[in-house]
Amino acid sequence: MEFAELIKTPRVDNVVLHRPFYPAVEGTLCLTGHHLILSSRQDNTEELWLLHSNIDAIDKRFVGPLGTIIIKCKDFRIIQLDIPGMEECLNIASSIEALSTLDSITLMYPFFYRPMFEVIEDGWHSFLPEQEFELYSSATSEWRLSYVNKEFAVCPSYPPIVIVPKAIDDEALRKVATFRHGGRFPVLSYYHKKNGMVIMRSGQPLTGTNGRRCKEDEKLINATLRAGKRGYIIDTRPLNVAQQARAKGGGFEQEAHYPQWRRIHKSIERYHILQESLIKLVEACNDQTHNMDRWLSRLEASNWLTHIKEILTTACLAAQCLDREGASILIHGTEGTDSTLQVTSLAQIILEPRSRTIRGFEALIEREWLQAGHPFQQRCAQSAYCNSKQKWESPVFLLFLDSVWQILRQFPCSFEFNENLLIMLFEHAYASQFGTFLGNNESERCKLKLQQKTMSLWSWVNQPSELSKFTNPLFEANNLVIWPSVAPQSLQLWEGIFLRWNRSSKYLDEAYEEMVNIIEYNKELQAKVNILRRQLAELETEDGMQESP
Repeated sequence: MEFAELIKTPRVDNVVLHRPFYPAVEGTLCLTGHHLILSSRQDNTEELWLLHSNIDAIDKRFVGPLGTIIIKCKDFRIIQLDIPGMEECLNIASSIEALSTLDSITLMYPFFYRPMFEVIEDGWHSFLPEQEFELYSSATSEWRLSYVNKEFAVCPSYPPIVIVPKAIDDEALRKVATFRHGGRFPVLSYYHKKNGMVIMRSGQPLTGTNGRRCKEDEKLINATLRAGKRGYIIDTRPLNVAQQARAKGGGFEQEAHYPQWRRIHKSIERYHILQESLIKLVEACNDQTHNMDRWLSRLEASNWLTHIKEILTTACLAAQCLDREGASILIHGTEGTDSTLQVTSLAQIILEPRSRTIRGFEALIEREWLQAGHPFQQRCAQSAYCNSKQKWESPVFLLFLDSVWQILRQFPCSFEFNENLLIMLFEHAYASQFGTFLGNNESERCKLKLQQKTMSLWSWVNQPSELSKFTNPLFEANNLVIWPSVAPQSLQLWEGIFLRWNRSSKYLDEAYEEMVNIIEYNKELQAKVNILRRQLAELETEDGMQESP
């Protein structure tokens, strides 16, 4: 297929662009295979370059000969284009609809993008499982790398290399895979160096109505326990949902077969419930007509902050089991690709200082989301505006990023990165020139040959010139566990995501620059104070030495 076949009118003059808090801009609108571009001849006017893949929905209106297209984006932007001529407007609208809903992944922009920057790091090889394993192998010899999934034959949503207990051989892993949903047998997610306890994750056990059991699965899970220790299985489904799953062949671990493990059910919503929550929240944020009571009522009705509270509460529970009770845990829901990954990731943010650094957080995204098989292509296919919602679309990753932001806000000095990194990851998960978030798992990415045909997001992010944008000037290394508050009054709406298009970013940027300048000035003053203190201490020492005889 040629893109030219989908572009009925490639160029229109005298188009007027309207955006909140910006003056209207008149210019020339051009459509390419991957971008909508509006350029103006006015001085000091930025061009608009919008990826078609970032478009969630469009509306059309006509007043006489003037047509208007309202474009609603996956990053929650809403822009308006006034186009002279009904035919031109219809042609542009139909072209945008076709180009923003391409069926083939290989027609998307990452396969055509060529970087304009010098690539100094191949992001595709920045966070390999072998490198992560080295961090653990120095602290323990109880784990090993397994290549049982080398050809994705055992589990299509797992990477080729996983970390498993050393006492369990690959043949046992194959048997366990047949007992777990989607072949997702328990693998290591996190090793707590403080006490040797671990977080493992998996899919639900396929016990069914007959109470099927798997001795290899029981042996694998027990291999993570120290002598005399108990473990916790955190099921991210309410008990009634887990019981209903047995009728469909799924289920949960029977305590009779796992006597050293205590099962805890924590309800974390998923799928259409989260999608509807996001839609309600974005609608409330875009409605400028209601009063304070109405706004607070709509915010509460969206249940978005309630979902964040549920996720953070479960992550804190997992962290508490490891750090305070000295117990290992296994986390799973149904598939082990959504709420499971939210909890394992946030628990590591709480427990592990490395995960709060820029590079450590990137490694966490790679390990716990991309390599762990979160289906980004399905979950992020649409955002909050598209009417034709599919059952597999859900803002799972956005909820995780929002939860990280809540912790960052409570511990502003403990994170090396700022909220710009979180916002950037949200944007690229839904629409990007990089191939990092394409596909639903490692198997699909291999078939698409993304490493050979596309650029990694990390290659761009980890340039020194870009890292400065994501660095937190308040950062001071904190090697302690951090315990976020999940009280309702401690959680806030993430304005940087949900309200950024409803206010002037110019003033926010100026305020942020002023804050950075103040921080740098304070650092300089602190450095001078430290020098004076050292000099004073040296003088006092000299005086003491002179007086001592």
